[in-house]
Amino acid sequence: MVNVRDPDLMLNYLEVLLKHSNFTKAASELYISQPYLTQLIKRIEKELGAPIINRHRLPFSLTEAGQIYYQYLENLSAEHQRLALQLARYTNDSTEIIRVAVLESLGTFLLPAILPRFLKDHPSVRIQVVEGFPHQSEERILNDQADLYMGQTPETLNYGIHPYINGGENYYVIIPATSKFYQPGLFILDPSTYNLDDLLQEPFVLSSAESEIRHQVNSLFQNRKLVPKVVMVSNSVITVANLAIQGGLGDFGRQHLKRIKETPINLYPLDPSLIQIRYFIGAKKERPLTDAMRDLIAAFQSANLQMKIH
Repeated sequence: MVNVRDPDLMLNYLEVLLKHSNFTKAASELYISQPYLTQLIKRIEKELGAPIINRHRLPFSLTEAGQIYYQYLENLSAEHQRLALQLARYTNDSTEIIRVAVLESLGTFLLPAILPRFLKDHPSVRIQVVEGFPHQSEERILNDQADLYMGQTPETLNYGIHPYINGGENYYVIIPATSKFYQPGLFILDPSTYNLDDLLQEPFVLSSAESEIRHQVNSLFQNRKLVPKVVMVSNSVITVANLAIQGGLGDFGRQHLKRIKETPINLYPLDPSLIQIRYFIGAKKERPLTDAMRDLIAAFQSANLQMKIH
């Protein structure tokens, strides 16, 4: 593989080149010479043994090899950042690193609601976010590879983790415009509109078996003695939501639906007694917490995390 000392710099070179589709203009914005940029790309292509830029057609685009190389640079950049955060725990006595394990789709909602104010009040603290499935986050907490864990459905937590609970939301069934149950001109349906069992016997698009949402959805089907007709499964809840609005029902919470509210869909609210999301931040039992960790837990507990769709 090509020796890359600064993946962020190389990513910037590629992005500017793709933006301008012109070596001279890209070099000018990057404050380097056009021959240098041209030779750099050629050298990388020679070492990789394949072209990385489609430059014989406008606009420029990455070749398949270029996409692989670009992903390699992104991974390398992320590894460098993780290494810097890990070393900071030992090289900078004034900086405290708090490692927070979280599910990616949940983190996009919870972290922005909590971290900005916390970090403003704690300028010497840095947060290292570690994304993964719930079982991975639990393992990281129990093995001291993470300090805190933000998740949902505390009922399923390992007994070795203590949850601090705040907020939550209800589940909805997405009914796409292609469904026979779809009602034009409406967004949120009244629960009395349909019999839930009738909806649950339709084709469903669901998240992967490892996700917390899927565990709860499986329990819903099992309690009603129904077998779901699963037509598609994905690790990405956002992908599942977007697939569901095209055809096939899906069960989701509010944070997964906020990006697609303008799409013609119906939302059928599920009874909270049947299935509900509750958020928590968890720490390993009997592990000493720093003052900053306690403050982050307090920030989580005081945040407005009770989400509703209107």
